[in-house]
Amino acid sequence: MLHREHEELQETMEPPIPIAPARMRKKPGSTEKLKQEVNRAFAMPVPAFSDLGKSANDLINKDFYHTSQATLDVKLKAPNGTNVAVKGKQGFDGVTSGSIEGKHTLKPQGVTITQNWTTASLLDTKVELADVVAPGAKVDLQNLWNPSKPNSAAQKLNLAWKNPNAHLRAFVNYGAASGNVDATVDAVAGHEGFLVGGEAAYDVGKGAVTRYGLGLAYQTPAYNASVNAIQNLNVIMASYYQKVNSSVEVGAKAGYDVQASKAAGLELASKYKLDPLSFAKAKINDRGIAALAYSTKLNAGTTIGLGLSLDTQKLNEAGHKIGTSLTFEG
Repeated sequence: MLHREHEELQETMEPPIPIAPARMRKKPGSTEKLKQEVNRAFAMPVPAFSDLGKSANDLINKDFYHTSQATLDVKLKAPNGTNVAVKGKQGFDGVTSGSIEGKHTLKPQGVTITQNWTTASLLDTKVELADVVAPGAKVDLQNLWNPSKPNSAAQKLNLAWKNPNAHLRAFVNYGAASGNVDATVDAVAGHEGFLVGGEAAYDVGKGAVTRYGLGLAYQTPAYNASVNAIQNLNVIMASYYQKVNSSVEVGAKAGYDVQASKAAGLELASKYKLDPLSFAKAKINDRGIAALAYSTKLNAGTTIGLGLSLDTQKLNEAGHKIGTSLTFEG
C-alpha cells in the first residue's frame, strides 16, 4: 500500500525544469549591449544648441588653473536656503578682480532670484521662472546696470522650452544707450541619440540677420561627437569625447576656416581620476602649448587646484605659467 501511494505521488509531481550547464548559458551579445546603449541614449536630455559638444569643451577648458596666478572661491549656504558665492582672482598682469553673488530659490513658486555684484561695479539681477508658464518652459528676466556709467543699463529676456525630443531657446537684448534690440533663436531636435540644430541672430535696428549656424551631433552616456558650422558657416568645429572607463576621459576638438582654407586649431585633452577625491588633467594644442592640472579635496569643504602651462617649443624661454586655485564650501 505504501508503495502504491509513493507511485501515485510521483505521477502528480511536475517534471523538474532542466538547467543548462554554465558553459551553455547565453551571455549578453553585442546586439543586446547595443540595445542597452541605445536605450540609455534615449533617456539623455536634448541639449541646447550652445551645448553641442559640451563634454569635449568642458574637458578641454575647465579645471585648468594656469589662466590666473591665484583664484579663490567661497561657497556658503545660509539657513534660509540662500546660496552665497564669493569669487576673486589675480591675473598675471597683477590686476585683481572679484564678485559676490546671492541666489535664492522659492521652490513652491518655481522662482529663482540671483544678484551678482562685481569689482567693475556691474550689478546683474536675474529672475528665473521655471515650469511656471508651462511644463518644460523657463523664463529669465535679466537687468545689467553699472552705476558709474550713465545709460549703461541693459535688459535681457531669455526664453527656453524643452521636452524629451527638442530644446528651443530665444534671447532678446535691449541696450538703453543705443536703444537697439537684437534677438537670437536656436533649436535642437533629437531622436535615438542623433541631434540636429541651428541658430540665427537678428538685429532689429539693421533689419538683418547678423549670425547663423548649424550643428550635428550624436550622444551616448559613454561618448559623443559633434560638428558645428558657426560664424555664418565660415568656421567648422568638430569635437569628440569618450569616457573610456570610470577613471579615464579623453577628448579632442578641431577647427577649419572655410574662407581662409586652413586649419583653425586642434586640441587634445585627457582626465585621469586618481582616487575619489583627486584627479589630474593634461592637454596640448597644435601650437605646442601644453597644460597640466591637479585637483584634490583636502577635506569635506576645501579643494585645492594646481596648474602649469608650458610652451613645448620654447622650454628654455620665459612665458610658462603657474596658477593655483582654492575653493571653500560650507
